[in-house]
Amino acid sequence: QVQLVESGGGLVQAGGSLRLSCVASARTFNSYTMGWFRQAPGEGRDFVAALNWNGIRTYYADSVKGRFTISRDNSKKTVYLQMNSLKPEDTAIYFCARKGSGPETDYRVGYDYWGQGTQVTVSS
Repeated sequence: QVQLVESGGGLVQAGGSLRLSCVASARTFNSYTMGWFRQAPGEGRDFVAALNWNGIRTYYADSVKGRFTISRDNSKKTVYLQMNSLKPEDTAIYFCARKGSGPETDYRVGYDYWGQGTQVTVSS
């Protein structure tokens, strides 16, 4: 069983920054592509960002490109999401997930384990 625990959410003013963290319990964390998704109230869960097992290749939703940065520290089994220039429309619950199947380039699907989520609220 893989456990993913997110932290770092909170309330921030528009233009501010937050850094989310996601710690994994699995010994095999280093082998997997990891992703961040978000779900706004009344909406579906949307892809935000992903990066491959060694952090060399990253993928972003157009809505966050240039503002968010995904990274990982395999020695700590942790993946991060640095969020800058936050906007009210970034308000959502943010989830990290492990991509358990499918090619890395199909980075929006194939996630098999999910964290419980952390709330991010951006005030205008």
